[in-house]
Amino acid sequence: MKDKICIITNEKIYEENQKKFCDNIDIKSIPEGLESFFDIVLIGRGSNQIRSKEINVKNVSVSKNLFDLFKKIKNNFKAKNLKYLVISISPFTFMAIIFLKLFRRKVFLYLRSDGYEEYKSILGLPGPLIYGLMFYISSIMCDLIACRKRILRGKRGIIVHPSQLNENWKKNISKPSLDKVQLLYVGRIRVEKGIFSLSKMIGNTNLKLSVVTSEMITNYKNSFSNIEIINFRNIDDSIIKFYDECNIFILPSFTEAHPQVLDEALARMRPVIVFDEISHVARDRKGVYIANRNLESLNEKIKFIINNYTKIQEEIKENKLPSKKIFINQMKNIFSKEIK
Repeated sequence: MKDKICIITNEKIYEENQKKFCDNIDIKSIPEGLESFFDIVLIGRGSNQIRSKEINVKNVSVSKNLFDLFKKIKNNFKAKNLKYLVISISPFTFMAIIFLKLFRRKVFLYLRSDGYEEYKSILGLPGPLIYGLMFYISSIMCDLIACRKRILRGKRGIIVHPSQLNENWKKNISKPSLDKVQLLYVGRIRVEKGIFSLSKMIGNTNLKLSVVTSEMITNYKNSFSNIEIINFRNIDDSIIKFYDECNIFILPSFTEAHPQVLDEALARMRPVIVFDEISHVARDRKGVYIANRNLESLNEKIKFIINNYTKIQEEIKENKLPSKKIFINQMKNIFSKEIK
């Protein structure tokens, strides 16, 4: 009999015909990957909106409110060797941590991004104060796991390397056309992701941008003919075709920790442009270029990349990118050691 892990997330989960769907790839891939080794229970928030990614895990539970969340958590208390994995800090998951610690339960907290920066971009000056309080209390109560050391803010924790890359990303890499600039952004349409800022910057220019998002419903109203919004369900890595159709990948976020899309672009031999607010994501990666958040600087980087494309692609080949298999094994080993 497998040992049990209860995963708690703030992400919204949509139910349809007894199937469960979410928008965030981690909320799908982490439970699915760990279910090969453990008995997994996934608890998330309910959603009335259609979500794009089917979660192929046997036990997925949707909470209507905090009291329902507490009830669902408590239903698993009788399981032996039960561990809890909370993904990211939000008011919802923070209350779950408090509830679990009242019952002296072992809790792991996986930090996928810098909440200080995210809360600031969403709420302004009060944001970091709100997140800081939740982070301080949670860091005392939980064993921390993070995708970057800087997210831990000096706290002790285990570093993992999230990735969705598998063998499919290495196959049949195409050579892009350089006749015109074709930018690609893959991700959520959110203020903190910088997509609104980027749209205003390049709208009605000769730069073509494809925005591929898993969100089936968004509030963004695109009024620019050179920008295309594509709602897309990524099945069996079919999203690779969008990377192949672009010649430059752009990540306009105001805050990022370990953007997996950056590695996906590099895996398909596409150069990447990020803005200076997240210059740290370049790390030692070849083929990642940093621009200031203005059209003049962006155009300069684009021109340099197009003019030196072959050389840049040769440099990209030197990158050693993480894989999904290694990431899931890192997570498995954390819980295996604890259970033993």
